[in-house]
Amino acid sequence: DSVAAKEAAEFTRTESFDSLKQLADQSQIIFITTPDSFIIPVWEQLKELSLRNQIICHCSGALSAGDAFPGIDKCGAFGYSVHPLFAVSDKYNSYKELSHAYFVIEGDEKHREEIAGIFNNLGNEVRYIAAKDKVKYHCAAAVCSNHVVALIQESLDLMQECGFDEESALKALAPIMLGNMQHIAERGTVNSLTGPVERADVKTVEKHLNCLDEKQQMLYRLLSE
Repeated sequence: DSVAAKEAAEFTRTESFDSLKQLADQSQIIFITTPDSFIIPVWEQLKELSLRNQIICHCSGALSAGDAFPGIDKCGAFGYSVHPLFAVSDKYNSYKELSHAYFVIEGDEKHREEIAGIFNNLGNEVRYIAAKDKVKYHCAAAVCSNHVVALIQESLDLMQECGFDEESALKALAPIMLGNMQHIAERGTVNSLTGPVERADVKTVEKHLNCLDEKQQMLYRLLSE
């Protein structure tokens, strides 16, 4: 809405516009950064305007440019998905860490290097991806980010069953979590693995399984495999 647009413009020291037409008339490259379910509705409004030779991008991890911008070739415009491998949790502060993000780009080959150049010039690494791989790529990112969070919560729940409160459990586990992530980033997963499964310590694994409920046992077995 107009209030959010003005707030964004003030924060980024740029202009806000009262209509899509004004924005399209004054922009060579347009980024649609709405939630995924709104990208196509916004595009349906945009494509009614004069967009010849303009570049339209979205930042969805799962949608390809073709899925998000149906009929873009008939408009004479060029579509791209530009996804940062980065969890944006705060619209006013997350940008400070964005300089380390990897950007994955998919779309029309004609201006692809031009889009990549924007991020290369800012110091970000860029990778191209095929449209058919977008969903699997996004799934990989979700497993690394969201599922890891879920596993940590599972660990916190078990710690609380042992008498810790959530705050002290998190503080106690932080060195393991942060150290592990640092080792993985530097040495890879295989060289960072420790614990009873890696040591083939069958007796300890059996004890672990015996202290868990059925759902937890299933998760432990799948991850151990």
